[in-house]
Amino acid sequence: MGDLSNKAQDLAGQAKEKAGEVTGNEELKGEGQRDQAESKLKQAADSVKDAAQDVADRVKGALKRD
Repeated sequence: MGDLSNKAQDLAGQAKEKAGEVTGNEELKGEGQRDQAESKLKQAADSVKDAAQDVADRVKGALKRD
């Protein structure tokens, strides 16, 4: 569910940024850029979390074999 939520936030940010560009609203454009950056940070954190879980699972598997 996190991936979908992050993607939605990214798309909303893109829409805000474009709307800000079209209307000349720098505040809205900046808000869209911030939304996109926040989404990318969340995606990166999710990737790190997934990688850490994979490592933990491998370690558990290796310990069970011994």
